[in-house]
Parts: sequence; structure tokens; C-alpha cells
Amino acid sequence: MSYVIGVDCGTSGAKTVLFDEAGAVIASATIEYPMYQPKNGYAEQEPSDWANAMKDTIKAVMAKSGVSRHDVRGIGISGQMHGLVMLDRDNSVLRRSIIWCDQRTSAEVDEMNRTVGRGRLVEITANPALTGWTAAKILWVKNNEPEIYSRVAHILLPKDYLRLILTGEYATEVSDASGMQLLDVPKRQWSDELLSAFEIDRSWLGQVYESCEVTGTLTKAMADELGLCEGTVVVGGAGDNAAAAVGTGVVEDGKAFTTIGTSGVVFAHTSEISIDKQGRVHTCCAAVPNAWHVMGVTQGAGLSLKWFRDNFCMAEKETARLMGEDEYHLMDKAAESVPIGANRLLYLPYLMGERTPHLDPDARGVFFGLSAIHTRRDMLRAVMEGVSYSLRDCVEVFREMNVSVSDMTACGGGGTSPLWRSMLADLYNCEVKTSASKEGPALGAAILASVGAGLYSSVQEACGAIVRTDKVQSPNAANVAEYERYYQLYREIYPALKDSFGKLAKL
Repeated sequence: MSYVIGVDCGTSGAKTVLFDEAGAVIASATIEYPMYQPKNGYAEQEPSDWANAMKDTIKAVMAKSGVSRHDVRGIGISGQMHGLVMLDRDNSVLRRSIIWCDQRTSAEVDEMNRTVGRGRLVEITANPALTGWTAAKILWVKNNEPEIYSRVAHILLPKDYLRLILTGEYATEVSDASGMQLLDVPKRQWSDELLSAFEIDRSWLGQVYESCEVTGTLTKAMADELGLCEGTVVVGGAGDNAAAAVGTGVVEDGKAFTTIGTSGVVFAHTSEISIDKQGRVHTCCAAVPNAWHVMGVTQGAGLSLKWFRDNFCMAEKETARLMGEDEYHLMDKAAESVPIGANRLLYLPYLMGERTPHLDPDARGVFFGLSAIHTRRDMLRAVMEGVSYSLRDCVEVFREMNVSVSDMTACGGGGTSPLWRSMLADLYNCEVKTSASKEGPALGAAILASVGAGLYSSVQEACGAIVRTDKVQSPNAANVAEYERYYQLYREIYPALKDSFGKLAKL
């Protein structure tokens, strides 16, 4: 039996999972690490924390499993995207990594737009300039920490720093590099035009690979430390969402996944590149060679339900505690007792502004139609429906871009809710299923490693053999028509309030 390792370098911690070639979990280990916020809006982490967590979790899974080092054929790495790791000529880290959720770079975003032009940036990188993405962070260091910038010799993304630790190679792959805003996304290569415009030395950036390609092999010193074999292949891996797509089998046209975590993500595969010129969704290179993905993001998905739970569901929380039940399960049951449309109550889930499709940081949450007949259960149902409508908004943008969605997988905490899955099936008008594996990005990284190691001939073949469906929710024709009436009204509310949101923000 052959085995592969998937490493997921997340924001809260690193998780390593050892899988057999059929995708069964043999052993897993997770180690958490801190995030630092030296100022409001800043977010940083120590790359050494990632490296130590990766090494310790790999050693832990090998020790737990009893698997021979000679049977481990490959390693894949998934990771948080957009982080900036700067190294000097000796590979010493020059400063803490500025990570994805850092928002200090608004002046640099303006600089990027002035230097290149918003339209041209979208043409090359498939996305408008964004504060959280890597190029703006590089320019921030250049503008604010010139002494550090003068010593830069290498720039890597978080998971690619881990690759350097394992292999000694400076490399990246297309899915993660797409989030730097230095990659020509249609051509899948660094953009000389942007590097020249931003005065970034191309030699600082690693070689770009496809996600399943071998980027290097384990050094003898690292193999000895980890309990693995020198020469074990390390593949490109993928950014976290692209790896999750592979881990859920979203590797062919028509396939997509919806994640309901704190935010909501709708992610679809496409073999033809499609770019939204308005920048409402992200287009990036997929972890499948010569394919892309589009991704819509809603800011307040699971956050809306958590906010409602924490402020209005004390009874469910107490009952759940006494019964040893999950409070969200009790909330699901309460919402199920309310008809579609929540007795003519609609909710806009814009607690943190909105990304897709409105691009409006001033947008705020709204209960629309609230009257004396409404109960807490109606409001709960309206919250869940409002989040579902916001996710449908993402799918509508995909359809404008000629990206089809006919096969949907639900992931994240919200994906465990049967009611939420039924809402999505009815609003998308397609089957919504869950994956049998809950490993997501780690499994995706391991699948990519299995292809690079030659266990499978393609990502699609590997997913066909490994990814399994758990539950399937089909749309209900009557419900589809009923939800459509409320969804079309939902779409009218934000445009009517847009100017008022802006005025509210200025009060």
C-alpha cells in the first residue's frame, strides 16, 4: 500500500493528515499558533510557527500510524492565500508575514490603480486591486519599511515557505500565485508588465508550476528529522479553496461547492477562463492543469446565524446544554416549523458590508417586512433564507459569466444543516450533496501529491477514485417556485437602500 501526506497551513493552525492511496485517513495531527495584531486592521504571523507546526504534525502522524517511511510516496501542501513572506539571501525571514486578512494597504491599492489602471489589472490578474492580496503588501513594505525592503532576496507565499523548508526549492503553483496580483492569470505565468510597473525583481519570485507537478524532493536533513525518505516528492499543492475543490471533487465543468463558514464562498470550476470586469467575483487558476475557477464571497453567512444565536437564542442554547445537544440542531428544528418566506420576512445578511455582488463596505444587515405577527422563529428562518439568497447572488454572477453550475457540494459548518442544504438545492435548482470526507484542503493536497507521485494519471482520475458522496439533497419543484418569488423581491431591496447605507456610514 502506498501513502501520501496532505499538509494544510491554515490561519489558526497547521493540520497534517496521512492518507492511503484510496483516500482513507490513517492518522492526523493539528497544532495551533497565534496571530499578531500590532495595530487595528493589521494581521501578522511568524513563518517559523508554520514551519514548526508542519514538522511536528508530520512527525506525529508518522509516529501514530506505524506506516513505513518507504511507503510514503508524496507530500502536498495547502495553505492560507495572499500572505507575504520576505527572505534575505541567507533565507532568514525579514519580518513577520502580513497575512490575508490584513487591511493596511488601501494607499497601495490606490497606487496600483494609478500605476497600471483598474481595467488593465483586471485583464492581467483577473481581479481588481485588493487590500488583502500580496502585491499591495509588497508595496506597503517598500513604502513603509525601506530598510527591510532593501534586503529582500526572495518572496514566497505561506505554503511555499514550507516547501522551501522541505525541499530547499523556491517555487509556487498557479492557484496560490493567482492571489498575489503579480501573475498573468490567463497565461498562468508571472506578468513582466506588472513586475516592471511595481518595480519588483522577478528573481525574487519562485518558479511557477501546475498544482500536481513535482516541485522538488525532500532533503536528506529534513527527511531524517521527519522520519521520511530522502527524495520523497513534494508537489505544487494549492491555495486553501483550490485544494478544498480538489478534496470535494470539484475538478470538472458544472461542478461547484458552497462553504458556509463565518463568510460564505461559492466556488465553481471552469475549463474556459471567464473574468468579471466588475470584479464581483474572483477568477484564479484552478489546481487542475489548464483550468480556472471562479469564486464569489459573501461576508456574513455563518456569521449572521452566529450573531442571531448569541443575541436571540438563549433558550436554545440552554436547552442544548441540558440535553447535550448541538444548539444549531435545535435552531434548525425551530426554523423548519416556519414556512418558506418566513411569513413575509426577508433578511439582508450584510453585517460586515458585502463583497459579491455589491462590493459595498457600507452595506448593513436589514430585516425587511418585520411586523407584530413575527416571532423569533420567523426571524431565525429569515436569517437562514437571507444567507441562502446571498449565495444564490454568487451563482447568478457565474451564470452571467457563462459558468454553469449543475452539481453542488455543501461544505463548512452550514453544510451540516439539512435545512440549509434544502434551501440551497431549491434556490440553485440542482442537487446539493455533502462529501464523505471532512478533510477538505488536506485531502485535496494529498490527492495532488498522489498524482505527482504517479499513483494516478490525472487529478480527475484521482478524484474519481477517492472522493465519495455522503448525503444528497434534491430540489423540490414546488419549493423552487416559491423561493424564486421571495428571491426576486430580495434582489430589489439592496438597490433601494444603497444610497441610504452610504449616508448612514457618514453619520
